[in-house]
Amino acid sequence: MQKSRRWWSLVGVVVGALGLAVSYASAAVLHVRASPPVAVAEALTSLVPGNVADWAITTFGRHDKQVLVGGMLVVLAIVFALLGLAARRRWWLTALGYVAIAVIGGAAVLSKPEETPVDLMPLLLGALTWLVGFVLATQWLRRWEVVEESEDPAHEPSHTRRIFFTGIVSMAVVAGALGVLGRVAGGARRNVEESRRLLRLEGVTAPGAPSGVQVGVKGIAPWQTPTSDFYLIDTAYIEPAIEPAQWRLRVHGMVEREVTLTYDDLIGRGLTEDWMTLNCVSNEVGGDLIGNAWWSGVRLSGILAEAGPLEGADAVLQTSQDGWTCGTPLTALTDHRNALLAVAMNGEPLPIEHGFPVRTVVPGLYGYVSACKWVVDMEVTQFDKVTGYWVDKGWSEQGPVKLASRIDVPREGATVAAGQVVFGGVAWHQHTGISGVEVSVDGGGWTRAELGRVPSVDTWVQWRVALPVAKGDHEVRVRAIDESGAVQTGVRAAPAPNGATGWHTVSFTAR
Repeated sequence: MQKSRRWWSLVGVVVGALGLAVSYASAAVLHVRASPPVAVAEALTSLVPGNVADWAITTFGRHDKQVLVGGMLVVLAIVFALLGLAARRRWWLTALGYVAIAVIGGAAVLSKPEETPVDLMPLLLGALTWLVGFVLATQWLRRWEVVEESEDPAHEPSHTRRIFFTGIVSMAVVAGALGVLGRVAGGARRNVEESRRLLRLEGVTAPGAPSGVQVGVKGIAPWQTPTSDFYLIDTAYIEPAIEPAQWRLRVHGMVEREVTLTYDDLIGRGLTEDWMTLNCVSNEVGGDLIGNAWWSGVRLSGILAEAGPLEGADAVLQTSQDGWTCGTPLTALTDHRNALLAVAMNGEPLPIEHGFPVRTVVPGLYGYVSACKWVVDMEVTQFDKVTGYWVDKGWSEQGPVKLASRIDVPREGATVAAGQVVFGGVAWHQHTGISGVEVSVDGGGWTRAELGRVPSVDTWVQWRVALPVAKGDHEVRVRAIDESGAVQTGVRAAPAPNGATGWHTVSFTAR
């Protein structure tokens, strides 16, 4: 029957969804972070070329992971439909297809550094569900087909048809229920959230923005970025949920002595606090992948000094609990800058999505070579022996932050009143500092802007300037000058491989 083709495809999709749901729910019950779908999604992300990853971040922002997961589910639905269709003539081909998908999922699960063979249990349960569900559903459908094609009027197809649809609908309902169960049973994050809420960190303060840092222009990004607004970039599809009591950091490699720290060990060393601006190497000119916060933590220089790096070591390979890695210059972690193992942000324990319980914060470097969330391992090594996650995708080995500035007021396409127009924004060059900001309207001369005060060279600075503007369409651009006297280049360059350059330019209309 030609019309039965759609029912075979439906069998493939429903059985496939049921197997995924069983895998997802069992992973939640067993507290396995990287369930097979998550592990495959993260493995696919690791294989995406750097320029494609940069495009996805720029295009979809915080929704890039949802887009990939959605695309993966669409592809899986198509594959499952084709497997169901193939089963009509070659059942063994469908079984082989399920096995192939399971092998891919197993490889992805075992590729995670913190995973063990036990974490394959959700995958095995899902694969078993595929095979059993496939046998049952195809039997129901074949009986219906045989009866409907029979020329014997004594055979009534309605009974076998009812069995098929009852079975398929039941499978779909169970799949949906297991999906809900997976969300409910995934209590690891809720438990860690509760631990975080009850955590009291002695020595952590929550100061407001220092006096004089704001220049009083409405529309400029707040000098202190609220934690809820701080940009998020990582490769984890489900953030690691780590209880502070279970956290460990191992410092090893080219060191005189290996150091292992518990959370209590770390906190017991005493906390350092500082304002620091972090920005992503994927940030376009004028972009918002940047924020400034009050960070509390323990200086890495003391911990590394205790380990005693050996002569010749020039890098530290940091590894996150989810397997993400970055190579950081050893000097950036041991010099006078406040490179921290951070435990708090804006006066509160780190949110899970920002790396709770411990992450690395290093002023003056882009995050892709320094900001390791959920950090659990630091290997002192050499750059010619290791590469980090993004370096493998073509980004530069070392990522010092570039001198940059941004116009926040007026916004692109805004309409303002002609006359004295106030322009404002932010500029940054962490670990070097900003000495000046200049603004040019319609290609005219550069005018110095007023700068807000800053507590250190490791934060951004707000700027403002008022200039006469006639009626009509206009264009304003900005450039910064750092403490060394270097002037921000106007040469436009994309973020890859080591950060965007160029003057931020905004078009507006005066009336």
